[in-house]
Amino acid sequence: MGMFINQQESRSELQERIAAELKAKAEQKSKLENAPKDRDEIEDSAYVQGYKRTTTLAPVWLLIFFAVVLLFIYFITQTGK
Repeated sequence: MGMFINQQESRSELQERIAAELKAKAEQKSKLENAPKDRDEIEDSAYVQGYKRTTTLAPVWLLIFFAVVLLFIYFITQTGK
């Protein structure tokens, strides 16, 4: 026959206190993670002050640059013939 150990269903004071602290920390962490961000730390930093954002014409300038490079390569290959 097996021996049954009598266990109490209630928690000790220390267990209750630890559980309450962990629950409070979890709630506080979830509030911080779900809170709306008011500022963008990158935009507010002194590192980016004085810089301008990239304009919408950046892809056009990139295409022009590649076209000039390709044209230069074409002329170089044609003069070698």
